[in-house]
Amino acid sequence: MSYHELSVEERAIIQIGQARGFSRRWLASLLKRAPSTISREIRRNRVTGHDYSAHVAQQQMQVRRRSCRPKRKLSPDSERFELVTHLLRERLSPEQIAGKLRNMKIPSLRDAYVCRETIYNAIYALPVGGLRKELILCLRQGNATRRPRSGGVDRRWQIPEMLSIHVRPPEIEDRLMPGHWEGDLIKGKANASAVGTLVERTSGYLMLIKMSDATATSAVEGFSAALNRMPSYGDFWCMRER
Repeated sequence: MSYHELSVEERAIIQIGQARGFSRRWLASLLKRAPSTISREIRRNRVTGHDYSAHVAQQQMQVRRRSCRPKRKLSPDSERFELVTHLLRERLSPEQIAGKLRNMKIPSLRDAYVCRETIYNAIYALPVGGLRKELILCLRQGNATRRPRSGGVDRRWQIPEMLSIHVRPPEIEDRLMPGHWEGDLIKGKANASAVGTLVERTSGYLMLIKMSDATATSAVEGFSAALNRMPSYGDFWCMRER
């Protein structure tokens, strides 16, 4: 269950109800709140020697909310922010700055490390003005706005213009036409060794290719050498029949 903070209007109703002598259970039923919520609200926010005040309760709630929020690690008025600003002007990227801060040993900047996302967020959270514009221009991209990290498509580890295996022609899928091969890798522990496999889809003929490692270059070289050693299709089918 989620808890919703009492609004100013609800606090005003509590103040009026208290002044008119209404019970806390009646106020709870009117506001559709638990009686314990009303009791806790009055107990926490009533000033000693005074009746409950909605205005005072709202102010105290805002003070408590500010105090419970964690302090920003990179506020514009901090010494750490001045150091980050200086390094940005020296044309260092936020990634490089984060690495430098991790290894810095300055007595006045203990635990000075902040990650690159904190640096980016601090820059783009600055009010519109000269400093914000200057620091954005110091970034490698220099974009006026920043895309959320979760936005877009993650293109890491993808091969450019890669053709999916699901769109291969139907004659390959039906295994009716000979001459179509399917390759794969069998990797050893910690990818220290690898063996390539080539299977002719129509006949099921299998070849194993020894490889020095599991890189794409070794796979292309090994598969190419194995296929170049293959006889012509006529000779291949004769070998299969024997």
